[in-house]
Amino acid sequence: MNLLRDDVLGNLRLVGQLRHMGRKPARQYPGWSAFEYAGGGDPDMPVAFCGDLSPAGLLAAYRRGVFPLAAPGLKRRAGKRVEYAERVASGAVAIVGPADGNGEAVDPYWAEWWSPDPRSVIDVSDVHVSKDTRKVITRNDFVTTANTSFKRVVEECRAGRPSEWLTDQLVASLVALHEDGWAHSTEVWLDGELVGGTFGIATGKVISGDTVFNRVPNAGRIAIADMVARFRDAGGLLMDNQMYGPLSPSIGAAPVPRADYLKVLESATERVVLDAAELPAKRLLPATVKANTAQATTAQAKPPRASKAPKAPAPA
Repeated sequence: MNLLRDDVLGNLRLVGQLRHMGRKPARQYPGWSAFEYAGGGDPDMPVAFCGDLSPAGLLAAYRRGVFPLAAPGLKRRAGKRVEYAERVASGAVAIVGPADGNGEAVDPYWAEWWSPDPRSVIDVSDVHVSKDTRKVITRNDFVTTANTSFKRVVEECRAGRPSEWLTDQLVASLVALHEDGWAHSTEVWLDGELVGGTFGIATGKVISGDTVFNRVPNAGRIAIADMVARFRDAGGLLMDNQMYGPLSPSIGAAPVPRADYLKVLESATERVVLDAAELPAKRLLPATVKANTAQATTAQAKPPRASKAPKAPAPA
């Protein structure tokens, strides 16, 4: 009886949502350059739906502080259309498009677009390395690079994961933005093997880190710290960590009001060039840790002290 009652209530809710589906969206924009945030947005829902995942559309969204979570599959898109029908009709969630970068009509429900408030960001002036990560760096000879294996890092980030947000179309657009100098990766290597990495899109003073992968513990966090350091050296100010969560403090991220984040994001829009040189990960350690590590290495390298020769016995 309870199951039947729940089913009936679910159908009634669905009918209530369907009545909004025939109405035009309260906020619809031709592209991201015209997009405006709604007042009093809900941090637990997207700010818009948009089907344009082209390189130009993706870059325009990141410049407005918005990032995608793709929803492939007709059934899933239909579910999103029903779930958010009332919010789209009321203007709480916008529709952007529905044309793609080539002007072709496309279903806007191909992707949700998010912009959390508060925003999780890392101040790149201070490279944060957690205690656990320091231990891993100290015990191993990791080296890092930037933009040497971008597509491989992206593929590793989506390998073996249930999340479908990194679709083939999105990966192709990210690779195109990388080739054009907007998207960047940092790689972590151990004994010549790629063991960790991260990637993101940089516009002016902000680089937006999307996700990481690890083949050894904490390699992804090393990649984040390395990206922070390289972006700082390139004149950047913030690394966007997007959504603030329990693990955010471990990489040095802190929540800031979205309005403050957007002011920095809009302050400059030029391309950023990261130093791609192969560098030791130990350089990321705090000065005190590096000094202690150097002392320990020196002590291990010193030859053992020669023992004194025994004294000859005194003559009888």
